[in-house]
Amino acid sequence: MSTERDALQAWAPQLRSVLRIVTALLFMQHGSAKLFHLPYQAAFAHLHLMSLLGVQGILEFFGGLLLLVGFLSRPVAFLLAGDMAVAFFMVHFKKTWLPILNGGDLAVLFTFVYLYLWFAGPGPWSIDAWLRGNRAAAAPAQPKVVA
Repeated sequence: MSTERDALQAWAPQLRSVLRIVTALLFMQHGSAKLFHLPYQAAFAHLHLMSLLGVQGILEFFGGLLLLVGFLSRPVAFLLAGDMAVAFFMVHFKKTWLPILNGGDLAVLFTFVYLYLWFAGPGPWSIDAWLRGNRAAAAPAQPKVVA
């Protein structure tokens, strides 16, 4: 049992990178819809770049892009966690406090994933790790086999 847990634990840093990458790709779609109308959403058809939604689109797309590649991950994750918390309270919370009823469940989820990434870091598959010289950490550690 211990060997199985060790084998799973050996992959934890890489899966943190996967969590960061997948979250960034999902987040970038929200920004892309606002800024580039891809995918097209009628609500964002006449969006002004210097409006609150325009700035939100910039944060979502370019913040997501920075997280996707893992560059400046901790400060970007902190900024985006705050951004999503503000978005939840400004847009969703005033409808009702339950995220499933007010449509804010994604905002809450993004907030806490970004808080996690702020504390835990981007993982080994990132520009930040490469700049720190952790390229060797990109491969999972081999668990010790106990006979």
